[in-house]
This record gives sequence, structure tokens and C-alpha cells, in this order.
Amino acid sequence: MTGALDGIRVLDLSRVLAGPWSTQVLGDLGADVIKVEQPGAGDDTRAWGPPFLSGSQDSAYYSCANRNKRSIAIDIASTEGADLIRRLAAQSDVVVENFRVGGLAKYGLDYDDLRTIKPDIVWCSITGFGQTGPEKDRGGYDFLIQGMSGLMSVTGDADGPPTKVGVPISDLTTGLYAAISILAALRHRDRTGEGQRIDLALLDAQVALMSNQAANWLNGGPEPRRLGNQHPNIVPYQVFACADGDILIATANDRQYRKLCRVLGRDELSEDPRFAAMSARGANRAALLAEIEPIIAGWSSDDLVTALNDAGVPSGRVNTVPEALDHPQVRARELVGQLERQDGNEVRFVGFPAKLSASPASYRAAPPRAGEDGAEVLGEILDLEHDEIVRLRGLGIVG
Repeated sequence: MTGALDGIRVLDLSRVLAGPWSTQVLGDLGADVIKVEQPGAGDDTRAWGPPFLSGSQDSAYYSCANRNKRSIAIDIASTEGADLIRRLAAQSDVVVENFRVGGLAKYGLDYDDLRTIKPDIVWCSITGFGQTGPEKDRGGYDFLIQGMSGLMSVTGDADGPPTKVGVPISDLTTGLYAAISILAALRHRDRTGEGQRIDLALLDAQVALMSNQAANWLNGGPEPRRLGNQHPNIVPYQVFACADGDILIATANDRQYRKLCRVLGRDELSEDPRFAAMSARGANRAALLAEIEPIIAGWSSDDLVTALNDAGVPSGRVNTVPEALDHPQVRARELVGQLERQDGNEVRFVGFPAKLSASPASYRAAPPRAGEDGAEVLGEILDLEHDEIVRLRGLGIVG
């Protein structure tokens, strides 16, 4: 099947995670993604190991965001290298970059430069703080953004320190916002013929993802705080200790709460005015937990999860990463796959999560070694002869 973005070429000037994550999404959906790296080491994340991919100096971390791409190494600081980028941009639909503000202008490669040669180009710039504002010149990193956005202030135990999320969530969600914005800009271009610049900041994306916590505060609620594994609005909705381990219980409405009380043998708690309604349970959280925690502690985790799920109360175990990847539901959804690199070694990966019936995601190429597709890209897209590519390599302009 043809991917939804077949025929779209993306020139990927980004590195590390937010930008590469967005371009991998586009690649999974069928776009031709040309990853431009510096000659030599390439993308910083190639060295972020161990673990490293079999037979390679590329890290497993690098592999999570760089499948379905072709890699070319170009020294953009050189005059001829910058010219190659301009020529590639002229044959592309999208440019993604995450240089600091003004970082590409000194090479004549910013949006204003490239739109003169490709007026309908969709340009997505990802920075820590955006192209405007008092912090625009600062570098932004996921850990820093998690703290500055307020996310860490609501993550962790109530009496513990602010805690980061266990994956680089600010980078990943910024990458998703980038992909969404690029698709919207392509739709606008197809309708009007007009390209545009997308200015996306990690801080903006993460503040937007404060979602319900921000809405609570903006609309008269108390200052959000750390609640451990509890929910700020829904009770009971947290981790509970059973006799042999922890489980999750997520009662999202009054109907599910009544079913929970029935399973626990405490039907009277569903009629108690302190707990009968969602808002009342939120106001009387401590009292309700004091009633149900000792009962839950007497159950085995497997027995209680089975009883709750049979009754229609969402519940489950806290899986490790290996357990999650080997879960029967995850395997049934075919989320984990593998691809062979050009050196013959295989890379395992977690794939695109949405199932599109007419234009599904596809996995056509394993994460490339730095610069391994340079000759192919220069010959196919720019019609460069072999001797010219050899000359550029000899000068160090192309890796």
C-alpha cells in the first residue's frame, strides 16, 4: 500500500530527539526523509549508549527516532555544503530544524533564505523557547523543560522531591506537535499554494500538555501539587497495595465506583453521602482511602484484578518495560517489529501506534549509519555525477 505521505520529501536538519521524532512519524506515514548530519560522528544520540546496536557504534537510543530515513553527511558551514542544502531544499516539501535561534542564518539557510528558492516550503523550527520572548536565545533540554513547565511540580510523591517523567516526554510531545503542525501546513499549502514557517518551542508544548492541571488552576482551583499516583480530580484512581504486589484501579465515574464497592463487599460505601458522587469523593479522599485500602490489602493482586475487570472496573498490574513489550495485547497489536540494516544486523523497534485502514504506516528502512546514503541522495535528487561526489568527499564537504 502507498503511505499517506508518499511523494512528500522532508529535509531533516534536526538532531537528538524532538525533531527526529517528528520526522520519523512523517517517514512512517510514507514521506521520503533525508537526514542531514555533520561529517564524522553524526547525530549526537548515536553515542548515547550503551547499549549499542549489534555490530555498530550507534546507540539503541538513536534507533528509537531514526527509522525510515536516508542519511547524508554534509558540512553546512562550508560554502559548497550550504549550497547543497539549498539545492536539496529546493527539491523538498518540508524542512525541519532545531538549531538555536539564528543558527542557520549565518549560513544563508534560514527560512527567509530558503523560501526565496522554494516559496511553498513548509519550514518547522523547533527550539527550547521559541523565536520570540526574553528566553529565546537559551538552549532547551527535556529535563530543563520538564522543570520549567510545571510538570515536575505535580510529579512524584506528595512528601517527596519534584520528579521527572521516566521518558523524555517534553521532547517526544514536541515532536508530535511538530508532525501535527507540518501536516496542517501541508494541507494549507495544497489548498492555497502557500508555504509557511512553524515556530515550535519545547516549553510551549509542555505547558500546553499541563492540560487538566493548568485548567484546574486557571479556573479557580487550588495550586496543583504532587499527589504521587493519585489523580487530582478522580477518586479512587491510583495504585493500591495488595497482599502480594501493587495494582492500578481507575474508577472514572460513579457507576464504576459502585461496582468497585460491590467487589470489595462494601456496598454501603456507594450510598454514603461522603462518597456517593465524584465531587464528594474528591473532597473526602482521605476518609474513603482509609475505608478501602485495608480491604484491598487482603486480596491477592491477580484475584482482585480479575474480579474488577470482570465487574467492569478498569484495573491492571504495573508492568516493567519487558513485561509491557511482551504483553499479549501489545503482541496482538504487532507494535514491536524489526528491520535489517545495510550491514546485515537487525534492529528491533516499537512502531507507529495508529492503524490506518487505507494508508497504514510502513517500515521500509532501518535507522541508517551516518552518511551511508549520501551518494544515492546526491545522485538521485541533485543528479550529481560520481566524480563530483568523490571530489566533495575528498574536500570533507560530504561525509
